[in-house]
Amino acid sequence: MSESTPVIRLKKNEERRLKAGHEWIYANEIDTREQPLKSLPAGGACMVEDHRGKVLGRALLSPNSLIAARLYSRDARQEPSKSFFKKRIAEALAMRETLFDEPFYRLIYGEADGLPGLVVDRFGDTLVVQCGTAGMEAYLQRVVEALDAVLDPACIVVKNDASVRALEDLPIYVRAEKGQLPAVLSLRENGVDFQAPLEEGQKTGWFFDHRAARARMAPLAKGARVLDVFSYCGGWGVQAAVAGAEEVTCVDSSTTALDFVHANAERNGVAEKMRTLEGDATMAMKQLVSDGEKFDLVVLDPPAFIKRRKDFKNGLAGYHAINELAVRLVKPGGYFVSASCSMLLPAEKLLDVVRASARHIDRRLQVIGYEGQGADHPIHPSIPETAYLKSWFSRVLFKV
Repeated sequence: MSESTPVIRLKKNEERRLKAGHEWIYANEIDTREQPLKSLPAGGACMVEDHRGKVLGRALLSPNSLIAARLYSRDARQEPSKSFFKKRIAEALAMRETLFDEPFYRLIYGEADGLPGLVVDRFGDTLVVQCGTAGMEAYLQRVVEALDAVLDPACIVVKNDASVRALEDLPIYVRAEKGQLPAVLSLRENGVDFQAPLEEGQKTGWFFDHRAARARMAPLAKGARVLDVFSYCGGWGVQAAVAGAEEVTCVDSSTTALDFVHANAERNGVAEKMRTLEGDATMAMKQLVSDGEKFDLVVLDPPAFIKRRKDFKNGLAGYHAINELAVRLVKPGGYFVSASCSMLLPAEKLLDVVRASARHIDRRLQVIGYEGQGADHPIHPSIPETAYLKSWFSRVLFKV
C-alpha cells in the first residue's frame, strides 16, 4: 500500500453489511473523527477498516455522495491498475461470449462485474462507456486502455451525460476516446436489426436489459394488433412486427426516437405494419381509450418513476395510473406486458399494481410469465440494488 493511500474507518457494527457481501459504504457509516470525508480526494482509492482497524478491502471514493465509497476488491494490496481492469473486463467478456452468439450486449454491469460505477455496452466494434461515480471517473483512462487491450475495438465512446453525475459534481460530456464518434449505433437483438442514436439517445443508446422479455413477447404478437407505449426506438414494437403482428402502434414523446422506429421497421421489412403517436404517453393512452381503441397486446415499458425513496408514493401512484389505462386498452382475451426499471419497486409490488389496475376496471387476470433483466446484467447476490428490471406477462379477461 502506498503511504498516501487514505484510510476510512467504519463505526462500530457498520461492517456487518460489507462482511455479508455488500460493497457500498454510506457516509453515515464512516467514523469521520478518524478521517473527515471532506478531506478525502474524490475518485481516489482508499483502504477500508472496521472500527477495530481490521482491513476489509479497498474502495473507490465518492466523498460528496451518500454512497461515499464502493469496494472494488477485498484484497488490501490490490491497486486499481490497468492490469486489474484488464482482468475484470476479460472475466466479464468470457461470460458474455459464452452466452451470446453476437457481440451486442452489456459488457460491464458495475458492481455485478466487480467494477462499481462503470457501465460498458458493446455494439459490435463500438464500445460505449459510462461512469456514474467520481471513483470510476478518476480511472477512466485506465478503463479505456484496458478495454482497448482486451477487445481492440474500432471505436470507444465515453457517453458521460447521465443526470446522476450531477450528484457528484461530475462534468457532462460525450467524446470518442478511440476512433470517430458515430452518429448511430448498429445492433442485432433476437434476430432483428436495429439502429439507435448515440448522442441524442437514452442511456448508452440502447436498452439491452429487456432482451429476454422481448423474446418472451414474440409468440404473443403473432397476428396481433400491438400497442408499444414508451417505445423509444422500437425495441418491443419492431420485434413484435417481425414476429408476425398485423399492426403495431408505437407511442413516445421523442421525435428522434419515433424516426428511428420507422427506420428500424423499414430495415426489417415491416414498415407497412408500423404507425407512431408522438406525445405524452398518458395523454396518448387516454385519447386511445376515448377513441374506443383495443389491442391484442399492450406493452408498457416506462422510465423509472421511483428514483429515490422519497419518490415512492408519487411514483407508485404514477404506475397505477398508467397501468390502469393500459389494461383498458387490452381486448378481452388479449395480453399485457407491464415493465418497470425502478430498482426501488419490488417485482411483487409491480404485480400488485397490475392486479389492482385490472380489478379497478372489473377485469380478470391470468399471469402467464415473468422476466427480469438479461444475463448480460448479472445480479450480485449480496447487492439487491443490482436487480432492478421486472416484466409481468398477463392475459386480460372480462370478469364473469
